[in-house]
Amino acid sequence: MEQFDLQKIIRENILKLVPYSSARSEFKADAQVFLDANENSMASAWNEYSRYPDPLQMKLKERISELKGIDTKNIFLGNGSDEPIDLLIRATCRPEVDNIIAISPSYGMYKVAADINDVKVKEVLLDDAYQPIVANVLEAADTNSKLLFLCSPNNPTGNSIEPAIIEELANSFEGIVIIDEAYIDFADISSSWINKIADYPNVVVLQTFSKAWGLAALRMGMAFASEDIIAILNKIKAPYNISLPAQQLALAALQDTVVVANAVNVIKAQREQLINSLLQYSFVQKVHPSDANFILTEVNDANALYKYLLTRKIVVRNRTNVPLCGNCLRITVGTPEENQFLLQALNEYTA
Repeated sequence: MEQFDLQKIIRENILKLVPYSSARSEFKADAQVFLDANENSMASAWNEYSRYPDPLQMKLKERISELKGIDTKNIFLGNGSDEPIDLLIRATCRPEVDNIIAISPSYGMYKVAADINDVKVKEVLLDDAYQPIVANVLEAADTNSKLLFLCSPNNPTGNSIEPAIIEELANSFEGIVIIDEAYIDFADISSSWINKIADYPNVVVLQTFSKAWGLAALRMGMAFASEDIIAILNKIKAPYNISLPAQQLALAALQDTVVVANAVNVIKAQREQLINSLLQYSFVQKVHPSDANFILTEVNDANALYKYLLTRKIVVRNRTNVPLCGNCLRITVGTPEENQFLLQALNEYTA
């Protein structure tokens, strides 16, 4: 792409900001006695957690670097992916002045984070195949459009955005392009943009521990971007945004790559079985293609089926009020036993 000037995208007050300097960020070497951070090292049996954690989570980033093949300076860790989403909006968008572009339908937190920060959202509808129309996206942008959010595979539609479309938008949009890859591990052909960061200084890639790694309760997300963008995120984040227990658990989980890969393969196999089974029901109008760990299914009456499943103590996501998702239920691919329980309930619904 043409020369990208991050200085023109980041808010002036953020560029001038002197970040809070925590005790653990000022002193990073080894010492025998730490008397700099006003910690209580005699509090309880949980003495391991009496000290503040590494504010930049370097041990964890080093392991992620090994797995992803990307330098630690290009990695940001947040409290879920929602934290970097919020930080990017705060870093770039002046309230009541600037705006973000988001495809629709897509992940709802882009709009929520913008609304919290009093930033306008311009939503651009996908086409009938749930793909962005490049011309429409670029037409929606103006001189105050700072961020473009693309979710691929997309939530709630489940499909991946065609690589050529992402590339064209990354080359044409004049702000920062955020590619949310929360579900990328479930795509049959991985098309992650992580390895393109060096060629696209205007791109931020989001991933998460919540999906393939099965650690939703841990609340940890990853952002991959140029060193300059990562430096901005580190500048404005909370000093100790990732707790020590979360860092330890994530680091332990990253040793089980074979276990995670096997689980992903089971989910993908179950996804195909579930799709084939759903297509057999007369009340199912369409099952949309999925590269994620869920299936968007169009039925005759989504509200009625949703309420029926609740009586069977099965909870799915009713997306019928979401644009382009009329009468659609989003069904997560569960364990083989959970999927069979769902299908049995659907058999009885048909009867």
